Amino acid sequence: MAKTPTKKNTSKPAVTSVTGGKTKKNLKVELPTAEVGEVDASVLDRLFDVVLSRRGADPSTSHSARLLSRGTGKIAQKFGEEAVECLIEAVAGRKHELVGESADVLYHLMVLWVDAGVTPDEVWSELQRREGVSGIDEKASRPRA
Repeated sequence: MAKTPTKKNTSKPAVTSVTGGKTKKNLKVELPTAEVGEVDASVLDRLFDVVLSRRGADPSTSHSARLLSRGTGKIAQKFGEEAVECLIEAVAGRKHELVGESADVLYHLMVLWVDAGVTPDEVWSELQRREGVSGIDEKASRPRA
């Protein structure tokens, strides 16, 4: 994805919400943001770059560094938890909450990619390879395990 020039986001405190009796701290990742109307998928590349830059950082100062220091199992668990929360909001028809949970899923997916050594370009290339191919045909073309 092409990088686009953007304005730096001003920092806001993290928001805490209560869900199902548990207090949940919403993720706050500082990223450069685009002007309203200029938002595009390049935010994912920037998010990946931020997470990648946190590899090896002090876990006491970075949520990404803390997750990465805890290993693949914990990262995968967090990704799964966020995916389930996303599904719950979708089934409940709560669009605003689905948007927030979707952002959490994408963030945790990026952490998982950094941990596994996968780059967004590899994923974008795979999506491009599949573009225009029937999902049924694409799945049938995969080698059987």
